[in-house]
Amino acid sequence: MDTIIKLTSDGSHTLYVPEMDEHYHSHFGAVTESGHIFINAGLGSIEGDSITILEVGFGTGLNALLTAIYASEHRKKVIYTSLEKYPLDASIISKLNYGVLTGDGGMELFSSIHAAPWDAPYSINEWFTLHKTVSDLTGDQPEGLFDLVFFDAFGPDKQPEMWSMEAMRKIAAVMHAGSVFITYSAKGSLKRMLRTLGMEVTLLPGPPGKRVFTRAVML
Repeated sequence: MDTIIKLTSDGSHTLYVPEMDEHYHSHFGAVTESGHIFINAGLGSIEGDSITILEVGFGTGLNALLTAIYASEHRKKVIYTSLEKYPLDASIISKLNYGVLTGDGGMELFSSIHAAPWDAPYSINEWFTLHKTVSDLTGDQPEGLFDLVFFDAFGPDKQPEMWSMEAMRKIAAVMHAGSVFITYSAKGSLKRMLRTLGMEVTLLPGPPGKRVFTRAVML
């Protein structure tokens, strides 16, 4: 897919895909959105010193970067598995400014995340182990058991198959009681599916440009 780098309102980059008319992150602020939804409301809600995360949609690696920073700052060991059907080319990754914007060590960490091999676990540092996999939910069943799920696929109107009951069942199969599912979407059909699969669903106040988003906990 062709992509165009765009500057968002908080000074961080996002990617725009013309053929889908879709952005990878909010144009109101990519880092702001990721931090608000996935880190603060997601990762920040998980107790314990060892956390397993499944991400659907590795994309630019922004969620992974912010997670790695959080893990180091809070001294929590995170094992981070991420699914991505179409990994971005290094020529695009090298132009993104997330490493610069995330302070000391951000650029080195961002580079390490993207230099990590695909389809094998790789220790980025003592707190963060990354397992990037070239796959998606339409054809594969994730393996393992996860404390937290970052669901960051393209929107339901752009990739409806990723938001189907079949896909949500695959997610539910790798969650345990107390596992958290978090996504930027607040679509009614998604909330109904999550409840059907045994989750308690809550809508939380969104970042700039978004009224609410979804957080669900497996009962």
